[in-house]
Amino acid sequence: MGLGFVGARLMHLGPEHLYLPDSALEALHISPGDIADAIVVALVAKAEGRLQTTPKSAILPGDGRYMMSTLAVGGDGYTVLKTVGVYPDNAARGLPATTGAILVLDAETGVLRALLGAAWVTAVRTAALSAVAARKMADPGSESIAFIGCGVQASSHLAAFRALYPLKKVFAVGRGRANVDRFVAEARGLGLEAEACDAEAAVRAADIVVSSITLNYEVAPFLDAAWMRPGTFAAITDLFIPWRDETAGAFGSIYVDDLEQERASPKPMVPAGQITGDLTELVTGPEFARPTESPCAFVFRGLALGDYAAAVLALRRAEAAGVGQVISPDP
Repeated sequence: MGLGFVGARLMHLGPEHLYLPDSALEALHISPGDIADAIVVALVAKAEGRLQTTPKSAILPGDGRYMMSTLAVGGDGYTVLKTVGVYPDNAARGLPATTGAILVLDAETGVLRALLGAAWVTAVRTAALSAVAARKMADPGSESIAFIGCGVQASSHLAAFRALYPLKKVFAVGRGRANVDRFVAEARGLGLEAEACDAEAAVRAADIVVSSITLNYEVAPFLDAAWMRPGTFAAITDLFIPWRDETAGAFGSIYVDDLEQERASPKPMVPAGQITGDLTELVTGPEFARPTESPCAFVFRGLALGDYAAAVLALRRAEAAGVGQVISPDP
């Protein structure tokens, strides 16, 4: 797919709109910091009533597949609907394991404005959500980081956190040796020390921990929050699945992405009484006092607001740069 506007015809999709596959979105080279900044702007808009979101919906059929959707409407004229899933058997089919689509509509008319791939947005917005929380909760002098899970989210988080902190050391933990070796090589290619490690040693050693295993409730929990040192920070993108529930109290503060969404979810990530607040409160409320006597954590499902911020930012950049494919309906 070229980077200029290319005319095309596609039946039954309504008025002319822009198609941006994941390859075109990645080619925009939007920095993790820009996406995090866009999320902060969206959080302020939500706090002021200028952005509305629905709780994330999800279906787990029980065979390793995971499907979810998010919906957000902003006062700046956009409606963003994302549907994405994790399909473990896709590798054998020669397909990406995480795939889906994003619709960007005109908020006033409902007219389709753009169709985006969902894999790039999902990867970068998840890391950017972690980065927004980390800006408030993590030690700014953090030099070491552990990754529990070495897939797409590990790579996205490494890019985001490397831009925020003076990282020197990476610990990689994963079930697939090839994935771990690939990620270790990636980190070393960025000039960082990196090594494969067992989970307990990695969590005990790191200033920041990122857990991003494949979402599967059949996984037996194997991480203990008490392993983390005082003053450290965990970004937990995987619903707390790999962490032992009974150890959550070791975190002095736990923030989630959205309290309304968490209350509406049939299976809580952590006990409600241990949640300090959500990301909107963390960003727009009183300054967070990072605990020095205990670790703290950001535990999240994924947030419609993050998808909205990343998709709208990417669409605006693409329109300004003339990137993507124009899809025109039949006359």
